[in-house]
Amino acid sequence: MTPPSLARRLGVRDAVVIGLAAMIGAGVFTVFAPAAAAAGGGLVIGLAIAAFVAFANASSTAQLAARYPESGGAYRYGRERLGAWPGFLAGWGFVIGKTASCAAMAMTFAAYLVPSEWQRPLAAAAVIALAMVNLRGITRTARAATIIVTFVVLVLLVVIAAGTGSLLQRGIPLDGLVDSGWSGILQSAGLLFFAFAGYARIATLGEEVRDPARTIPRAISIAFACALVLYALIALVLLATLGAPALAASTAPLVDLVEAAGWPAVAPVVRLAAAAAALGALLALIAGIGRTALAMARDGELPQQLASVHPRTRVPHVAEIVVAVVIVALVLTVDLREAIGFSSFGVLGYYLVANLAALTQPAGERRVPRALSAGGAIGCLVLVVTLPSTSIIAGLVVFAVGVGWRLVTVARRRR
Repeated sequence: MTPPSLARRLGVRDAVVIGLAAMIGAGVFTVFAPAAAAAGGGLVIGLAIAAFVAFANASSTAQLAARYPESGGAYRYGRERLGAWPGFLAGWGFVIGKTASCAAMAMTFAAYLVPSEWQRPLAAAAVIALAMVNLRGITRTARAATIIVTFVVLVLLVVIAAGTGSLLQRGIPLDGLVDSGWSGILQSAGLLFFAFAGYARIATLGEEVRDPARTIPRAISIAFACALVLYALIALVLLATLGAPALAASTAPLVDLVEAAGWPAVAPVVRLAAAAAALGALLALIAGIGRTALAMARDGELPQQLASVHPRTRVPHVAEIVVAVVIVALVLTVDLREAIGFSSFGVLGYYLVANLAALTQPAGERRVPRALSAGGAIGCLVLVVTLPSTSIIAGLVVFAVGVGWRLVTVARRRR
C-alpha cells in the first residue's frame, strides 16, 4: 500500500500568512538596535543590502519551487540540481540550526511575559501547544498564523504611526550614513537579513499548496514585499524618533519609540505583540522543520520513521512530535538565546545552495535573470564573512557533525 502523502490544502493567502508569520518574528522588535550599534544611521544602507540579498534568494527559491513543488525547500532543490551532498548540507543546516532557533524563540516569548523562574515552563508549554496546532493539520496552522500575523502587523502599524510625526518633522534621516564604514554597514546587513529569511517556510510547504507553480512564487513575492515595506518604515521612524545612538543602546526599540513619541499607553501592547510575533515565527518554523525532516527521511538522510504521514490530518506527525520533543528538551535544559550563531551560518548556507541550484536551471524553467541568482549567492558569501568569528566556528562545527553523520549512514547503506 502506498503511504499517505501530504495534502494540497493551502491557497495563496494561507501561504502568505505562514511566510509573514515566519518573517515578522520577535526579531523585528529587537534587531534594529544591534544594527544601529554596527552601522549607526548607515543601517538604512544595510537594510537595502539585506533586502537585495533576500530578494535574490526569494526569487531563486520561487523559481525552484515552481519546478519542484515538494516538501523540503532548498534541501530538495540542492539534491535535484546539485547532488546529494549539497542538498544534505542545506537540509542539515536548516533542521539543526532552526531547531535551536525554535528553542530561542520560545524562551524569547516567555521572557516578554513572565519572570525568569517561570520562563522555561511557559516556553515549553508554548512549544507543546503550537505542535498540537500543527498536528491537527496544515489549515489549522494557517488559521493560527493568520490571527497572530494580523495582530502583530496592526501593532507595527501603530508603532509606525507613533513615529510618523518625528519623521515628517525631521525628514528622512540621512546624517552619518557611512560614518561607521562599510564593515559596519555590512555587519548590519547581516543582522537585518535574518529578519527576511522566513519566506523559505513557504517553499518547505511546497507539497501542501494548491497549484504550486503559481501559488508559491506569488506567495513568496507578496510576503517579501509586505515585510520589506514594514521594515523600511520602522527603520526610518526609529532613526527619526530616537536617533542612531539611542537606538543602538536600546533593549526594546519599539517600546522606546512609542514612549518617546508620547504614546506610553501603547508600550504594553507592543511588548505583547513581540511575544505574539515570537509565537508566530515558532509556529511556522516547527512546520518547516517537520517538512524538511520528512523530505530528508524519505531519501534515507534521516531515520525512516520521520517520513511517516498521518492518514487523517496528512501531516508528518512523527517528525513534528520529534521536533517538538527536542525543542522542549532544549528549552528546559539550556538557554540558546545568546548561542545560536550557527543558525545564522546555516541559513546563509541554505540560501547559497538555493541560489547555486537556481543557476543550473535551463532557460525554459527560469523566471528571473541568472545574474540575480548569482548575486544572491555572492551576497550570502559576503554576509557569512561579516558574522562574528564565534558564529562561523559554531557553524563549521555543526556542519562537520552533519558530514560525519552522512558518512556513517552512507557506509551503512552500502553494507
